Amino acid sequence: MFDYLIVGAGFAGSVLAERLATRSNKKVLVVDKRNHIAGNAYDHYNEEGILVHKYGPHIFHTNSKDVFEYLSNFTDWRPYEHRVLASVDGQLVPMPINLDTINKLYGLSLNSFEVEQFLESLAEQVPVIKTSEDVVVSKVGRELYEKFFRNYTRKQWGMDPSELDKSVTSRVPTRTNRDDRYFTDTYQAMPLHGYTRMFERMLDHPNIKVMLNTDYHDIVDFIPFKEMIFSGPVDEYFDFKYGKLPYRSLEFKHETLNTENYLAAPVVNYPNDNLYTRITEFKALTGQKHPKTSIVYEYPKAEGDPYYPVPRLENAELYNKYKKLADETPNVHFVGRLATYKYYNMDQVVAQALTLYKKLTEKSEEVQKATVKPTITGSAAILDKLVPRDPAKE
Repeated sequence: MFDYLIVGAGFAGSVLAERLATRSNKKVLVVDKRNHIAGNAYDHYNEEGILVHKYGPHIFHTNSKDVFEYLSNFTDWRPYEHRVLASVDGQLVPMPINLDTINKLYGLSLNSFEVEQFLESLAEQVPVIKTSEDVVVSKVGRELYEKFFRNYTRKQWGMDPSELDKSVTSRVPTRTNRDDRYFTDTYQAMPLHGYTRMFERMLDHPNIKVMLNTDYHDIVDFIPFKEMIFSGPVDEYFDFKYGKLPYRSLEFKHETLNTENYLAAPVVNYPNDNLYTRITEFKALTGQKHPKTSIVYEYPKAEGDPYYPVPRLENAELYNKYKKLADETPNVHFVGRLATYKYYNMDQVVAQALTLYKKLTEKSEEVQKATVKPTITGSAAILDKLVPRDPAKE
């Protein structure tokens, strides 16, 4: 008998498995369809011995001290601040747009105050910000929107920014200084020995069993458990009762090159050229020394593994129908990107999982208090005789 069946060995499932096993002494079974743990953060050494991220670059960053300290139990860190260049008008310029981006693109020598005025002169008045297009043109105007955002978004999402919720482009800031870091979070680092090694340590506990290459449907009726934690697609759990929730997927083309370095930055975006959206060079992320280098091209696509929930009003309304079902399903807890249909960063998924663990702990404590009548006193042995304990509620 397992206390918990956890579906999915990514961040959500693995964090909860670790907490439940080590802190609450629960017996946990983790199952995953894939042949590896770590979800989309999975990394491995390729045939040339270069550490690569199978599902595209995963850059860890967070402002949460609690999340960073929690993960630090399972890995040492390599300090890393992510930088991205965009190929625009035949030049490689910093992305997000900053002071150097504008000066290089337009052949200017503006300072921070002047570039702020320059961007204000380009910005369009948008009375109500609703779409991703509204966000960008209200900040930097139509020309920079066309150069950096419109075609990239079309490739990534298969839709024009005017059709997408404002949240898509709101994630990308515009700066009037020379800060060329992609993220400005307090904690920015990469797991020193990779994500997979971090997950291996997280799941290394005698109370945790892991089954890979396993669809939970195939075992759910044969392995006894008390509660389920589900981190897969919420619509799939309910057999697509209201229809499929739309996702965008990605195809990855990995290459190893007979050169020590290839890109001018860890990631180069291609808003307007090529069918791919970006190229990543993994050694720049990991700091690995190797005479060769490995890169990956990312091609957005409509079908395939679900990566990005499509942020549109009608999709949110469809998800809310599934959320209502999820909230009404006893002893099943939905957590993670796919189960809550939200584009979370890695740290946000960890925080969500830790929050759920706290709720499960509080629930368990409440059940225990309710089990033992307050008027009864005596040793634990006597209490056991007077009020039989139900292991399922501890």
